[in-house]
Amino acid sequence: MSARVPFAERGGPVRGVLDLVTGCYPAFLFGGSLGDQLPVFHLHEVTREWLEPRLHYLAENGYRTVTTDEIARLVVNGIRPAERAVALTFDDAWASAYAVAYPLLKQYGMRAVLFAIPARIADAGDDSPFVTWAQLRELQSSGVFDVQSHTRTHTMMFCDAEIVDFVSPEFEREPLLNRPADADGLGTPLYTRRSRMSDARRFHPDERAADRCRAHVAAHGGAAFFTRPDWRADLRRVANGSGGAFEDDATREATIRAELADARAILSARLAAPVTHVAMPWGISGRAARAAAEETGHVLCFAEEPLRRRTVRAGDDRFHVMRLNGNFITCLPGRGRQWFFSTVR
Repeated sequence: MSARVPFAERGGPVRGVLDLVTGCYPAFLFGGSLGDQLPVFHLHEVTREWLEPRLHYLAENGYRTVTTDEIARLVVNGIRPAERAVALTFDDAWASAYAVAYPLLKQYGMRAVLFAIPARIADAGDDSPFVTWAQLRELQSSGVFDVQSHTRTHTMMFCDAEIVDFVSPEFEREPLLNRPADADGLGTPLYTRRSRMSDARRFHPDERAADRCRAHVAAHGGAAFFTRPDWRADLRRVANGSGGAFEDDATREATIRAELADARAILSARLAAPVTHVAMPWGISGRAARAAAEETGHVLCFAEEPLRRRTVRAGDDRFHVMRLNGNFITCLPGRGRQWFFSTVR
């Protein structure tokens, strides 16, 4: 990522160390008590081998799982859930939510929250890594999953005019949801990226430069072109500075608002259930996104904020509800407990 990306939007070891030394991690990760905190754990794709031991740990130690409405009652109204309450939230609605998490949650008598991306969900899912609409409806109607919004498209976008790299065969290793929509085809120029929910203005590259680069790669061996030691310099010459245009502020704000409003409307209609909460992709929420979340009727917004405690208490900012990595589930007080440093991966 480029230096133009604000520190607050970056993860990595430096951010982790800063959170550690400034006390953002709760005491229970280091052998302390839970106190009056509600831990909200975030998970993504899961395997049975990873998830079942953690659900077993929760069940064996008497923990109860809560939904978004119960979290909202704590944050907004100060109404605490029962003792030993935790929340399990699954982002993106990957197929493993249905195939792996759903049967295990039923087996252990637990509930979880699923933050779904309606634009990524298909009616049939043979080739999709996400759940289908039929599966999502089943998850919601079962009562096992509380389905809420993860914005309409979960977009990563270009936000700067300077080329930083090009799509090569290595790009396939990039996590699917981290790939910008404009990054299509070997040789396509890549630019600094930020979340659609950030305060960045989207950059729309000149497609003529991308067309030239893709054609050049195709004419010089396709994937084999990238075995040449000078392939980046060659593509920079072909791109010839690229060019393009930035969206204006009004377009940015309207697009962010539509992302949030449309996701709520689509999910509510397709599931025949109210959707009133949102988790921001990558935990990123700029000023415009925060305002739009409130304007579009969201009660809670799960989003990161630097130097904030990573648990939930009464009176917290309802538009910056913080979460913890699911690896820390077994740090909760109980038999067989682990400590922070044994769970960090």
